[in-house]
This record gives sequence, C-alpha cells and structure tokens, in this order.
Amino acid sequence: MYRAILFPCRIFDQSSPALRAIWGAWQHRIPLRFEGEHYRHTLMTPFFDPGPSAHGIPRVHLAGVGARMTEVAGEVADGFLVHPFSTPEFVREVTRPALARGAARAGRTLDGFDLTWPVMVVSGATEEATTIADGIVRTQIAFYASTPAYRVVLDHHGYGELQPELQRMTRAGRWAEMPDLIDDDLLSLLAVVAEPDAVAAGIRARVGDLVDRVSVNAPYETDPAAWRQVVPAIHAG
Repeated sequence: MYRAILFPCRIFDQSSPALRAIWGAWQHRIPLRFEGEHYRHTLMTPFFDPGPSAHGIPRVHLAGVGARMTEVAGEVADGFLVHPFSTPEFVREVTRPALARGAARAGRTLDGFDLTWPVMVVSGATEEATTIADGIVRTQIAFYASTPAYRVVLDHHGYGELQPELQRMTRAGRWAEMPDLIDDDLLSLLAVVAEPDAVAAGIRARVGDLVDRVSVNAPYETDPAAWRQVVPAIHAG
C-alpha cells in the first residue's frame, strides 16, 4: 500500500478530500467533480490519468505538532506522523486527544488510523561517537525548540521561556551557542539516550502503546549494521 505524506498548512482539511476525489476518479473510473472552498477539480484528461492501481487508493498521513493541525489529521487523514520533537506525555495528553476530537468531528473513530513516531536517539559505539551524537541531537533539539509553533511542547513541560531565547539566538546567527541551552534533563525528555545494546529497550519504554510504528531519528554517522540489530530488537519486545 502506498502512502501519501502531506505536511501541515491551513488548507489541508480541503486538500485531502480533493486528493481523494482525484484518486477516486482514477481508481473507480467516475467523473471528477470536486468543488471545495480552496480547490476545484472537474477535469481529468487521459494524459494525466494513470488508471486504477492494484494497491488501491493511497492512504494519507499528515504531520503536525499543535492541536489544531493534529485535529485536522484526525478528521481527514488515515494516519499521523508524530514530530520527533515530542514526548510520551505530549503524545498522550495532547496529540491523541486532538486526533480523537478531529475524528469525532468527522463522525468516525480512529480504528485503523496509523501513528508513526521517528524517535530521536543519542547513541554511539565509542565515547567519541557518543559525544558527537550528543552534540548533533542537542543541536537538532535547539533548532526545533526555537520554532514558535513548537513551543507548545516546551510549554507542556515548563520549558516555554526557552523558545523565544533560542529564537533570538537564531536571528543573531548564534547557532553554535544554541545547543548549550539544551540541558541533560531536556535532552532525556526529548530523546532516547542509551548505549547501543539498550537503544531498543529505550525506544520501547518511550513509545509504549502510544503509536503503531517507530523509526530511529539519528542524524549522525553510524554503523548501519548496528541499526539493523536495533529494529528486530524493538519488535522482539
């Protein structure tokens, strides 16, 4: 099954039905007739019509952080991509209730709805590798934390005042200093920090039964063989 991954904007509550109308025209050979607030699609030329797919109509997954975008996903999508800049408490207390509100607005449940979470991980086979990974992930967290739309996660854990401070640093070009503001407690709150053989258990403990799928968000050089061992270990738990 193919999945269409869409990223947030204020009009996706209309773009998802528009896409479904187009895909429905291809799959079920019915005339295209979609007229919405933001989009109008009434012409499907043979040149752009690939015909029915053996895999059926794609599933739409939306990404988001704040409650409003998350509600849109619950209302119109088939799945949700949890942002790496999330915590178990935030997913449990903000994300999942927002998805449920959106689904209720559409008169449906979340049965069959997929949640995927790319979990940030700090790990390394050596002390040097771990130090490099630590610095890169703190940099990633600092960048996310400087974003006004992501302050909701920080606010949820009492770190809200960090966001405008980091934003001021971005405007001043003080990028190299920003990771210094990510203390060990905040790092552990937002990422799994573990030895390689404990990463899988750390991810399982972090996500629990909150999501259906996880992936490893590790934007630093690692041994691919090590990660190949992590994946089955996650499933084994």
